[in-house]
Amino acid sequence: MRTFKFKRSLTLVAVSSLLSITVVSIPTAAQANPVCTTASGVTTCLGATSDTAPYMLMTPANFNGTVYLYSHGYRNNVPLPATLSAATGFPTTVVNTPEPAPGGNAQIIGTLLAKGYAVMGSGFARQGWNADSAIKTNVELIGVFKKQYPKTTKVVAWGNSLGGFITQALAEKYPDLISAAAPLCMASDLTPLMTMAGDALWGIKTFFDPTIKGGGYSAGTAGYAEAMGDLVKVFTVIGAMQAAIAANPTAPAWPATSKVPDALKAVPSRSALVLIALMSGVPMQSAHFDSTSAPAGLPASNALSFQIAINPALAALENLANAAALAVLATHDVEQQAGGAIFDNTATDYSARVASERFIWSSALTGEAGVNALLGYLAAVPRVKGNPAAIAKLATLTTHSGKVEIPTILFTGTADPVTTPGNQQAVIDKYAAYSAEKWAAAKKEGTRKKPANNQLALWNLPPEKYSKFTATGSPDTTPAAATGTNHCNFTVSQYLAIADLLAYAAETGKNMSGGALYTKIRKAGNMTYDRGYSAPKMKYYGE
Repeated sequence: MRTFKFKRSLTLVAVSSLLSITVVSIPTAAQANPVCTTASGVTTCLGATSDTAPYMLMTPANFNGTVYLYSHGYRNNVPLPATLSAATGFPTTVVNTPEPAPGGNAQIIGTLLAKGYAVMGSGFARQGWNADSAIKTNVELIGVFKKQYPKTTKVVAWGNSLGGFITQALAEKYPDLISAAAPLCMASDLTPLMTMAGDALWGIKTFFDPTIKGGGYSAGTAGYAEAMGDLVKVFTVIGAMQAAIAANPTAPAWPATSKVPDALKAVPSRSALVLIALMSGVPMQSAHFDSTSAPAGLPASNALSFQIAINPALAALENLANAAALAVLATHDVEQQAGGAIFDNTATDYSARVASERFIWSSALTGEAGVNALLGYLAAVPRVKGNPAAIAKLATLTTHSGKVEIPTILFTGTADPVTTPGNQQAVIDKYAAYSAEKWAAAKKEGTRKKPANNQLALWNLPPEKYSKFTATGSPDTTPAAATGTNHCNFTVSQYLAIADLLAYAAETGKNMSGGALYTKIRKAGNMTYDRGYSAPKMKYYGE
């Protein structure tokens, strides 16, 4: 098997899609009335809610009565050194800039304003995991907008990632305030999400660098230093693994920081990467690696080896790089809120976690001998004991019931490595159970009319083949991330299609269906509606 070189470092590009912010001047304290200016037929109002969260309202002169409320995704709640900011894509400072549309995108905002819709968004008073407070902020912000524009008739909510979580919660808790909602690339309940993060970090620590703390961070400045140190170590491991695979794809060396027994090092380190991805639930397709392609011109046996053993490891590496920064930052953040360590794997059976997948990815795991050796090592090393009080506190934070009475539109990538598709599937399953309960109750009461289906689940699937290689056979990571991969990797056309679907739902009280729906999503591109599709569950819930 030939060696190859990556054209640019994964550690510098993997998480670049996590955050996009439009910077504007904002007030720093709550104001009873917003400060408004009008230009080119659009009135922009800046203010702050009672919790000091800055907001932005943008309303066209031909306002038609419908306003879009956008909730932004997770932002770091601690400052980052410049080197870590460059590696993760998060800013060096804590940012509370309001975001009235996805990424503050001017084309999305301009299109909605031109149609007569208003847009608004809050920067929120706290960054990091802020769902409970953000929901309250949004409720107040709706009141602010209606006071400013009394002729408001419809409020539609949408949001990405953590903002998707917030949006789903608004739909469940405040159906009287909003007419339709679109939770996009949504985070599901916090406990399974943090379990996924904990499993990934523990796997990286256990196989590649035992000095990584991976959770249980101290309070205050000491804990902050520990988390920043973990970020450096995690990205050092990722860089070392990238270099090792580039030097010898077939049997890459283990990082110098690894302390696994020499006997285990007979298994290629790339197989440990694949196992970490599988046991935590990280997808096996990434931004640039489809897990099935190989460079052109290789002998048949080498091409097959690349397809079934090396490409999956490259996908696991890229996705773990994408998820690692958020895993460390979110673990530190949530632990500070919960009051202690929230990850506990003392009872986790990692062999059961990968029972069905170990055969699918057998070659990438170096066969039965390889996966048994890796799992045997995991079973023998010490586990992490969480703080019971902190875990109980975590469970009290906002969760989703799945019970919605207004139209909701879900959309996510099936290879999103941060909010994996199982997050969306969890909400789909909860709504299905709720609908079944309502239908059973209706039949018991003698009602023959089946309750309306208020949920429209859309998916963004990657192409079957999309890995690219240079003329020398090296993986080419310079193209844009493939559709359906990376975190919230949506196009403007897709966002605008969602916006149109929201407007229809708000106006009619039901989701678009039939030919009109298929035409809408076909024109947007790479949007799939398939009632028979079910994404893999998050590992927390089991297979």
